[in-house]
Amino acid sequence: MRKRLAIDLGTANTLVWLAGEGIVANEPTVVAVSVDDNRVVAVGEDAKRMLGRTPETLAALRPMREGVIADYQVTRAMLKYFIGKVTGRVQIFKPEVMVCVPAGCTQVERRAALDATLEAGAAHAYLIDEPLSAAIGAGIPVSAPAGHMIVDMGGGAAEAAVISLGGVVVHNSVRVAGNKIDEAIQAYIKKKHNLIIGDQTAEDVKIKIGSATMLPKEEKLEVSGRDVVFGLPRTLTISASDVTEAIRPPLLQIIGAVKAVLEETPPELASDIIDKGIVMSGGTSMLRNFDRLVTEETGVPAHVAEEALYCVVKGTGKVLENIDLWKRSLTTKR
Repeated sequence: MRKRLAIDLGTANTLVWLAGEGIVANEPTVVAVSVDDNRVVAVGEDAKRMLGRTPETLAALRPMREGVIADYQVTRAMLKYFIGKVTGRVQIFKPEVMVCVPAGCTQVERRAALDATLEAGAAHAYLIDEPLSAAIGAGIPVSAPAGHMIVDMGGGAAEAAVISLGGVVVHNSVRVAGNKIDEAIQAYIKKKHNLIIGDQTAEDVKIKIGSATMLPKEEKLEVSGRDVVFGLPRTLTISASDVTEAIRPPLLQIIGAVKAVLEETPPELASDIIDKGIVMSGGTSMLRNFDRLVTEETGVPAHVAEEALYCVVKGTGKVLENIDLWKRSLTTKR
């Protein structure tokens, strides 16, 4: 009778999985609130369109920062919206909800996620570590007595973990991912071309012409923004090689976390990882040639998982549907 939901509460996007149906919602993690009375005006796609375009009476906020809750009240309102959207406004039985959190987050951050989920209308709240759910969603046989390495990169944080026998053996996370890559593009264009561009323009540049390694054929894209010197609107053509140069420092920080995990991995598991390679998941892993850069820098073959964006929510959904098998890997509260 109870509906069971798995929620991937990401810094950039929130995905919701309904047991028996699959993914039922995929929207940006943005909430628009009115400044006067803190009332939620819009959530998800509608709120994202307002980013950088709001009048004084409205504020478009990203309640998640670096993979964890930054604004508790707004996160709770957003969870309430998603739970209501999927289960319907009239609920006889409250749903069971599982939320994934970064493996490196603190006990305080975990408690905040559990409390926000319960206050948003869940009967039971469960937490699962993101690298473990990403590995399950990527189709890795995590219960086997063998080492598997997963690197999950979202909008706010990147986590590298070695998984064996259904648990995380070694993990390391850096709060550098998609958003920091966008910021690096903005900073580079401002410094080199005296042009200030918005967050969404920077994201477009990354998606359309961004590459982790130099491309054999140069690509170009027109961007518009505000001139630093004159303060007037201006259009500029930017090249893919400029973008590659701009995003290299944050990419190397992510690879630094991968190397740190490889250094701490027990020798038996390290030999498994060399055989099986590194699996990359999350939206940032879809950056062109990022897997090639990881392979070059670490010497371990890396490949991007199928449906990389959905690995975490699919894995969380699978755990939710077989909850008795995974009891020891979960934190729960009712």
